[in-house]
Amino acid sequence: MDNPYFQEARQTIARLELLAFAAETDTQREAVKKELHRAKMILNSAFPYSSPAEQDQIIHMQDLLNDLYDYDLYQ
Repeated sequence: MDNPYFQEARQTIARLELLAFAAETDTQREAVKKELHRAKMILNSAFPYSSPAEQDQIIHMQDLLNDLYDYDLYQ
């Protein structure tokens, strides 16, 4: 059975990516920032309950979040 914490983390990252790429207005960008913070919390929560392979993927997702956050700060 799949790890529900890891599945939630993956879904949150996918949702965040879609929001970030589609954001055009200030209101939409604010929604992206809120989802970004939510995603970080979910990834941190999922990490201790994940297998080593899932933890590697979570680290990759955290790097992706950092890239999105850095990009958003300078736009």
